Amino acid sequence: MEMEMLILSVLVLFVSLYYVFRMLNRNASKNEVHHHHQLQLPPGSSGWPIIGEGLAFLMTAKRGVPEKFIGERRIKYSSSDSKSKSSSCKVFTTSLLRESMAVLCSAAGNKFLFSNENKLVKSWWPANIDTIFASSSKTNTAEESIRHRKVLSPFLGPDSLRKYLGIMDAVTKRHLDLFWSDKKQVKVLALTKMHTFTLVCKIFLNVEDPAVIAKLEKSIQHIAAGFISLPINLPGTAFNRAIQASKQVRKDLEKMVKQRRIDLDTAVAADENNNNQDLMSKLLLEKYSDGQQMNETDIANKLNGLLIAAYDNIFITLCSIIMYLSELPTVYDAVLKEQMEIADSKAEGELLNWEDIQKMKYTWNVVCEVLRLEPPNPGTFREAMTDFVYEGYLIPKGMKLYWSVFSTHKNPEYFPDPKKFDPSRFEGGGPAPFSYVPFGGGPRMCPGREYVRFTILVFMHNLVTRFRWEKVFPNEKMVMTPFLLPTKGLPVRLYPHLSTSSL
Repeated sequence: MEMEMLILSVLVLFVSLYYVFRMLNRNASKNEVHHHHQLQLPPGSSGWPIIGEGLAFLMTAKRGVPEKFIGERRIKYSSSDSKSKSSSCKVFTTSLLRESMAVLCSAAGNKFLFSNENKLVKSWWPANIDTIFASSSKTNTAEESIRHRKVLSPFLGPDSLRKYLGIMDAVTKRHLDLFWSDKKQVKVLALTKMHTFTLVCKIFLNVEDPAVIAKLEKSIQHIAAGFISLPINLPGTAFNRAIQASKQVRKDLEKMVKQRRIDLDTAVAADENNNNQDLMSKLLLEKYSDGQQMNETDIANKLNGLLIAAYDNIFITLCSIIMYLSELPTVYDAVLKEQMEIADSKAEGELLNWEDIQKMKYTWNVVCEVLRLEPPNPGTFREAMTDFVYEGYLIPKGMKLYWSVFSTHKNPEYFPDPKKFDPSRFEGGGPAPFSYVPFGGGPRMCPGREYVRFTILVFMHNLVTRFRWEKVFPNEKMVMTPFLLPTKGLPVRLYPHLSTSSL
């Protein structure tokens, strides 16, 4: 009887505690909802009807000062940012792409977004980009994205990519031999596009046929043009061409993937341990953690996106580097000195290797400073997955957020004298955490950042050890329209080094 009373007492206690905690949680939820209703949205402006502040955004970019869009609003809303611990504005709202957007404009804001990926925020793309990349395969969930990144990361990491350095070097040398050597003048934009896409087709697809490469590149260019076109899907429009080109690229890639699977299954193409294995073959042989393989459609979709990302970002950065080195002879001389020391240490015909890349410290600092000043990808978008509070302001569920490198890259708070070209900023510990973010950060950090580094360093080694150059148009600049491009295609006059003409 005593045991029964004890059990009954314990049950009564647990039931009582359950209802007490439930009431407390309900009150807490009510208080939280009431608190959220009391909170304000960040200060800002919706701009003009329909176009919002999009015109101001584009105009600052076209004038070569995209950082002003954020900088001017940071100053404008600082006085009204009384919720913040300091007077400096940390977040404001604007209207872009017909969406109300919050812009987090500090290194702390970058950290907040990167660390809350798939927790408070998720990736979001404008409707026109979603339409261009539309596919019947529903693989664009956060879970699928994470699974794909886990498969891609080993291939795109430095330990894997170092096996391809010889190929990168050989392809680059062949390109310079064919299209730069014995030329008095070249157009850098056209040639860096050609080289970048030729190399990415070799490394990612193991495709070397010029006709196949040219066909793919033409489609990729239509897709890129569609990103900035009016979303009018009628025959003859840039948007329609982009949609059709994306479908054609996926179709062509899926055909290649299916044939490659047959080749691999019959051990014709290459065995699994081949050090020169391309990304397509790697993806076909790779398995998810649950043992499943990626199907051909998924692989074709991912390769489509990777080709575009690798293509645009690299040739734009190469153009920016070549432009800066033409304007800064002392920086060029320092890069040349470092690269000639590497070239002089090589035997005749010996290709670049991992140890050589590790020696290119100053050259990489120069590249980093170029990426700070002229990032090819100025920012991306997120969407709030739930209501949350940032710096005392409410960010409601569904609200879009714009993350931009220009929140910090040209902000004197993080980079003193921000317009000055100074590679020494990246010596030692480098910039403050989350202030230098050309590749993003967190779970969605660009998976191809090491591929970008290797490609650029290999190209710069071969270019500077062969030539000096000067711009045909001394005042030509890189301008966002909205893609970052040289205004006249960057024609340059070439002056070969007489002592290294055989390199």
